[in-house]
Amino acid sequence: MLRVLIFGLMLTVAAGASAQLYRWVDQDGKVRYSDTPPVGVKATTLKPPPGSSAAEPAEADAAAKGAKKGPLTPADQEAEYRKRQADAQKGREKQDQAQRDLEAKRDNCTRARESLAALESGQRVSRYTAEGERYYLDDALRAPEIARARESVNSWCN
Repeated sequence: MLRVLIFGLMLTVAAGASAQLYRWVDQDGKVRYSDTPPVGVKATTLKPPPGSSAAEPAEADAAAKGAKKGPLTPADQEAEYRKRQADAQKGREKQDQAQRDLEAKRDNCTRARESLAALESGQRVSRYTAEGERYYLDDALRAPEIARARESVNSWCN
């Protein structure tokens, strides 16, 4: 019996929460509100209060699309914080990679310039064959090596 009474009370509360509200002015000039419009009087329909179960379709669509109003929930704040942290980490990694690339380019430029300087200095320059034997560059072999060294300097230093 108690369960039936509680169930009936809950139905009454739920029906009142979703009821349509009407506003009208009575014969004495007083503004009245009711869930049923009076007969013979022009009544205006009121919008349901925000947050009620009878939300307008536009509000339901906006809520479905993820449009949020007001302050963020702690879970949303945490998700946005983690996203900002991940973006910042990616930015730092990108800057670090760019710095490493720049340093490698500088090192290669330095090596190319040193190689060109050694070839153009007139010193004896030696190379090794595939069998491991050392040979010295003469003028005929030195010219193509200088050309390759200049190409390396141009590609790494510019």
